[in-house]
Amino acid sequence: MPKLKTKKKAAKRFRVTKNGKVIAKTAGRRHLLVDKTKKSKRQMRRNLEVPGKMAEKIKSLIPYA
Repeated sequence: MPKLKTKKKAAKRFRVTKNGKVIAKTAGRRHLLVDKTKKSKRQMRRNLEVPGKMAEKIKSLIPYA
């Protein structure tokens, strides 16, 4: 069976941990930060764990991660 191709867009946006969780960066950190509160900007520093069904889809896009 041939190797599966990785979807490069997904590989750049997500990573898979050793335990199989999918991690993504928080949206909203690029611009218009003046209008956001200190609290929201601070919370956006953290990475997010992608929930259930969406994580399964992403893992299929990144087969060897």
